[in-house]
Amino acid sequence: MLSYAAAIQCLKRKRLYEQQIEQLGNFQLRIHDQMIMLEGAKATTETVDALRTGAAAMKAMQKATNIDDVDKTMDEINEQTENMKQIQEALSTPIGAAADFDEDELEAELEELEGAELEEQLLQPATTAPAAPVQVPAGRQPARPIPQKRTAEEDELAALQAEMAL
Repeated sequence: MLSYAAAIQCLKRKRLYEQQIEQLGNFQLRIHDQMIMLEGAKATTETVDALRTGAAAMKAMQKATNIDDVDKTMDEINEQTENMKQIQEALSTPIGAAADFDEDELEAELEELEGAELEEQLLQPATTAPAAPVQVPAGRQPARPIPQKRTAEEDELAALQAEMAL
């Protein structure tokens, strides 16, 4: 068996080892804490760097495109759009003989022709078979009904209408 002095010596060493184990455990905790802080600092640094890069890129884009340039571009687009409208209006204005026609006179003449046609139809006997109706494309129906019997002028007008519907 061990002597009393040897037992005390063993207990002292045991306590020294226990203190050393506790100290090493504390060291490990500090190192672990330090690793966590370093990982957090690294993530923060990367985030700040990414934000800095994004801010620099945005600043460069804003320098390349300022509000005055945008306004100038929009004004140019609006000007070109207005020019195109004027060109289209100029192209749609009738020229030559078509420009000389008075719409009111044409409507009065058409009403006169329709009135004469109606009188003619009323004076004819009821045994006459009605003429076949003129086919007008959908959406292009005439404003007034087409009389059943037509004159040569009306036939010509119907032919012109059919050509224009193409």
